[in-house]
Amino acid sequence: MPVETDTEVREILGKHTVAVVGCSSTPGKDAHEIPKYLQAHGYEIIPVNPTAEEVFGRPAYDSLSEVETDIEIVDVFRPSAEVAGIIDEALARDDVEVIWLQLGIHDEDAVARAEAAGLRVVQDRCMKPEHKRLIATA
Repeated sequence: MPVETDTEVREILGKHTVAVVGCSSTPGKDAHEIPKYLQAHGYEIIPVNPTAEEVFGRPAYDSLSEVETDIEIVDVFRPSAEVAGIIDEALARDDVEVIWLQLGIHDEDAVARAEAAGLRVVQDRCMKPEHKRLIATA
């Protein structure tokens, strides 16, 4: 069952290494502004974007499988049709603990696979407002 309570979301927001799949190098896009906010609040952002060389002064990886450091959260800014492949890549790693699907991104079958493998899944929430609401104001 996806993460639903504020207590669970607060605990997840206590993790600090976030691979952002679909992280954009274009200011103004949500996939740029949200990870930028998270980075400014102490999160280690690992950009995953095959069309960018770097984002936020960090090298951008083509895929999750190419990321060489440990990942705690995979934050997804890609269309719902790509979620299954992203979750497959996350499941192939042994370090990912959480899949965070941004607002409007859904794939119930892929989410069920992730949860069956022991990953926690957040759906239809955005890390920035959740951080502002649960952490920044705490």
